[in-house]
Amino acid sequence: MLFRKIQDVIETYLKSGSNKVLIIDGARQIGKTFIIRHVGKTLFPNYIEVNMLEDAIGERLFEHVKSIDDFYLRLSTLAGNKMKEKKNTLVFIDEIQAYPQLLTLLKFLKDDDKYTYIASGSLLGVTLAKTTSIPMGSIEVKHMYPLDFEEFLLANGFGTSTINILREMFIKEVSLDEPMHNKMMDVLKKYLLVGGLPDAVNSFLKDANIVKVRNIQQEIHGFYAMDASKYDSEKKLKIRRVFDMVPSNLENKKKRIVVKEIENKKGKRYSDYQDEFDYLISAGITLDVKAISQPTFPLIESSGKNLLKLYLNDVGILTGLLYRNNITAVLDDVRSINLGTVYESVVAQELKAHGFNLYYYDNKANGEVDFLIDDYDTLSVVPLEVKSGKNYSKHSALNHFLETKAYNVQKAYVLSNERAISHKGKITYIPIYAMMFL
Repeated sequence: MLFRKIQDVIETYLKSGSNKVLIIDGARQIGKTFIIRHVGKTLFPNYIEVNMLEDAIGERLFEHVKSIDDFYLRLSTLAGNKMKEKKNTLVFIDEIQAYPQLLTLLKFLKDDDKYTYIASGSLLGVTLAKTTSIPMGSIEVKHMYPLDFEEFLLANGFGTSTINILREMFIKEVSLDEPMHNKMMDVLKKYLLVGGLPDAVNSFLKDANIVKVRNIQQEIHGFYAMDASKYDSEKKLKIRRVFDMVPSNLENKKKRIVVKEIENKKGKRYSDYQDEFDYLISAGITLDVKAISQPTFPLIESSGKNLLKLYLNDVGILTGLLYRNNITAVLDDVRSINLGTVYESVVAQELKAHGFNLYYYDNKANGEVDFLIDDYDTLSVVPLEVKSGKNYSKHSALNHFLETKAYNVQKAYVLSNERAISHKGKITYIPIYAMMFL
């Protein structure tokens, strides 16, 4: 079974007697149901699971539920013999977004305190944004993402003790030796191909067959594209268009969305497509990186420019779209292939999984820096530059950024294929796989 960090969050919640209902939010096919089911069945003798999406296309038992008594009655038709006491009965409401009124009902189910509850949702961000009666004080939403690089290492046989040693070495700025560096780069490149979707990872571990992995990624990417059709008819085609544009946008020099290309209409602004962007971001199938021209800590106060980058939520899907079944583009140093887009995507995915909001620096005079993150220890902004080639020490935009005294930058990182951890002024050069320790 794949180790997922969020398992500890779920276990802690189920043992805590919290006065809120935990909802695990995230895109489809990232393992939400599996991990909740695993923990739930381990901790509760009476485990009840109801998939509301399946119900919505089937019997529709819960479609018009408005009261807790009605909910209990309908639940009893499925699992009446398991409805015991709170301490030994868990009710897992899967795909709760299929019936938005159940989000409101959670408050009353929790207040009634008859059973223990947990829920999950695939388009929950969209549903929450459109539902006005959400009892925010009664629910706790935790976001889940595809496997990050540390989870991928664990799946590939690395032990927690090994990862802890690697973490300590990074903190002390001790470089890995050549054989260990090569091993880490080998696993990272496989991660670029496979990504973090559980079905793709399990297929890779079982068969090491790139065709099977790509088929899984292609199917899930298709699911994500079809999700746009669940939105209202006026906007779904534009949502699909923006989603389909993501890989090609990332291959452009600026990587940002070009609004006029969405419908091939001049005069359109970012604000004209705000709902479409919000849908793709809230659904968890894209990661948004917002532009900042005058960065100050905390970054959320500086955000506001309408220059948006969107990355796919899984780097394996991206490499599948870009290179299909040809693995040499990633595994070998093909001089004609620039992996900059792929490297930036995996860093975006890793940072998001670690809880960072994503920003980049955009300044007409100074250029662009790939990512900006908040450093709460120094109360300052940390710029990150990602390099896939050998010229990792060339970064004029980052240099200009560091020379601007008003930004009060204490440190910066350049991530690349280079083995040695080194310093030049405020810049620390680290190997790309060290992103897992940021």
